[in-house]
Amino acid sequence: MFSEKTIDRKTIFEGRVFTVHLDTVELIDGKIARRELVRHNGGACIVAIDDQERTCLVRQYRKPFEQMLLEVPAGKLEPGEDPMACAARELTEETGWIANTVIPLGLMYPTPGYCGEILHLFLGLDLTKGTARLDEGEYLDVVEMPFSEALAMSDRGELPDAKTQMALFKAQRYLESTHHQHPDREGHSQQHA
Repeated sequence: MFSEKTIDRKTIFEGRVFTVHLDTVELIDGKIARRELVRHNGGACIVAIDDQERTCLVRQYRKPFEQMLLEVPAGKLEPGEDPMACAARELTEETGWIANTVIPLGLMYPTPGYCGEILHLFLGLDLTKGTARLDEGEYLDVVEMPFSEALAMSDRGELPDAKTQMALFKAQRYLESTHHQHPDREGHSQQHA
């Protein structure tokens, strides 16, 4: 098993969202190297699907790419916050929808080469309408569409956000597996809380 021994760590930047460290490490062959690392509390995202098989995405401006991106509702974890609670909270804050059933779909490391962020993926079902409450300085548009169209957009490369692609495909796999195992009389999958 390979590993790198940290010899020294310097904190280069501490911000509201992440911290940047410069680590000096010893490699397996004894040589010294430097690693630029971003530390992040992580986040959670949620694919919400209503009883008519529609989902809602949010369109917001992303400064690193200088463009609007269409994404699943998501947000950063507060220290010690439960990822499932974060995902449900973000869905309601950003879209007004409340997921009465939240199903874990796993997690992902979006950029493990330099960033320690972990994203937790969820599926939200049994939706009811509530009231959106955007954070201060947060501007976005809610876009509702058939879940099948969101998947098709991802296939066509129109949803470049990694968490959105992964969450949509994992939600699809989950729904297909439950559909085949527990179909009801109308052929829709039964969801379990």
